[in-house]
Amino acid sequence: MNLRKSIRFNQNFFKDADLVATIVRQANFAPQDIVYEIGPGQGIITRELAKMVKKVVAIEIDKELFLRLKQKFANFPNVQLINIDFLKFSIPDVNYKVFANIPFNITADVLRKLLTVVNPPTNAYLVVQKEAAQKFAGTPKETQFSILTKPRFELEIVRSFRKTDYKPLPSVETVLLKIIKRPEALVDQAAKDNYIWFVKYGFNRWRQNLGKNFKEVFTYKQWPRLARDLKFNPKAQPTDLTFNQWLGIFNFYQTIK
Repeated sequence: MNLRKSIRFNQNFFKDADLVATIVRQANFAPQDIVYEIGPGQGIITRELAKMVKKVVAIEIDKELFLRLKQKFANFPNVQLINIDFLKFSIPDVNYKVFANIPFNITADVLRKLLTVVNPPTNAYLVVQKEAAQKFAGTPKETQFSILTKPRFELEIVRSFRKTDYKPLPSVETVLLKIIKRPEALVDQAAKDNYIWFVKYGFNRWRQNLGKNFKEVFTYKQWPRLARDLKFNPKAQPTDLTFNQWLGIFNFYQTIK
């Protein structure tokens, strides 16, 4: 296959159908599910999804790949192919899930879209660069992105891949990132903007430590008490705290603001 356009979109395709079947089964999709696939490429994941779910909506930006997929899946009534940039695609107001091997150069943009749209997926399994996944999931340390995201979603790296699992070989390590939408957000809608401001305030001032960052927010008695109650070092950096500790600090802030 001529991979010039695929390389232009920084996409590396799985070459082992058995591996693809394994990771699709890992997602535990149900027969009634609608699954969106971003960048189906050669259709190796699409084929496995089509065996398991009610409908696969495969969104492919590359015209050449799209036309080949149209031929390949002409006899699959539960596969819908759309030739469009996913970042420009308007997601219908339906219950859906996502499984995708995302081109590395648009990973952050795709994540932001999925996590901020009015109608996000109930869950998503995304093959992404390891470093990006660690940032999004907040592992081994939380990040501003993970702290902002976790009130609404759970994020976890659930599998690692070998470079030899792909064609062409990627230059980076890759993993499977699992994202689950919480049944109820841990920060309610009325407090959402306050939470975003609070987290960014704590992360972006970058004084000596988080206590110094919040010097104008909490009194000299309140901060040590929070550190004791939530079990963190009062001189900790923003990334040293867990999500639950950040949430505990914010919940206290809501009572005093």
